[in-house]
Order: sequence, then C-alpha cells, then structure tokens
Amino acid sequence: MQKVKLDRIDRRLLHDLQAEGRITNVELSRRAGISAPPCLRRVRALEDAGYILGYHADLEPKALGFHVTVFAQVGLSSQADRDLEEFEETVRGWPEVRECYMLAGETDFLLKVIAADWDAYQEFLTTKLTAAANVSHVKSALSIRAAKSEPGVPIDVGTSGGDDAGNGGD
Repeated sequence: MQKVKLDRIDRRLLHDLQAEGRITNVELSRRAGISAPPCLRRVRALEDAGYILGYHADLEPKALGFHVTVFAQVGLSSQADRDLEEFEETVRGWPEVRECYMLAGETDFLLKVIAADWDAYQEFLTTKLTAAANVSHVKSALSIRAAKSEPGVPIDVGTSGGDDAGNGGD
C-alpha cells in the first residue's frame, strides 16, 4: 500500500465519493475539474493507498424492521490482550452489533446494537452478550433518535496545500 500525497483534487474526490458513493466517474471528474481517465486513475490510487476502504448503501433500519438502537457499554473481567481480542472476535460474529469500539476508561467496549424491538434486544443481551466469556457487566442506553448520523470524516476541499485531509497539516 503506497501512500498518496493528497492535493486539492484528491481531497475533492474523497469528499464527493464519501458524500455520494454512486457518483459516476464522469460527474466526479467534472466536479474535480479534471478529465475522466486521470480521475479514474486517482480514485484507484486512493483505493490502493487505503484512503478508500469500500463502498456501501446507507440503509434505513426501520424500513427493514429494526426499530431499536441500543448503545451497550461492556466491561470485561480481564483486559489482557488475548481476552480483548477474543471478545472482539466474538462480537464480529453477532450481526446485531453494527459497531464496536474498544475504549480507554471505565468501559472496555462500546457496542452499537440494532434490534427489531426491545424484546429482541433483551434476548440478544441475555443469550449472547452477558453470556459471552469474560463479560462482567453491561450498561444499556436506548437511543431515542439520531440528531446526526454522518459517516466518514470531515474533508477540507479548500485550495490550501499540504497532504493533510482535514485539519490544516502538521
């Protein structure tokens, strides 16, 4: 994976692809002010360099029957590397868990869990999460609504130089 020095055009490509993953190469190149072939080469280079991890559709959970989102704060009995890794591996096998973050502080992991309803979450909680090896406690917070849900990172598309994608350089 070779690093690409990000210029204004690269930042514009990343910004537009993050906002609209289905944009055509022709439209992307028009917005960036370059022709289509070099635009495609730049996008492929950004993919190869690891700036673009993939593409996906943003789905509406409620339309698909998932009406409950819960943030579960999980504490483990042991924080040994092996135990942390085993918990992460277990979580990867649970489709209800959409995001998992290891944290510093009182909580070891924060999980974003979706479920059809509260009963389905309680079933997940009692049969999977609290039953998992090394889990000592779970604190659940039911989401009422999302005021903002914006994936990705803020990208500065200004004309400033440098290879930093968002905070003005080092």
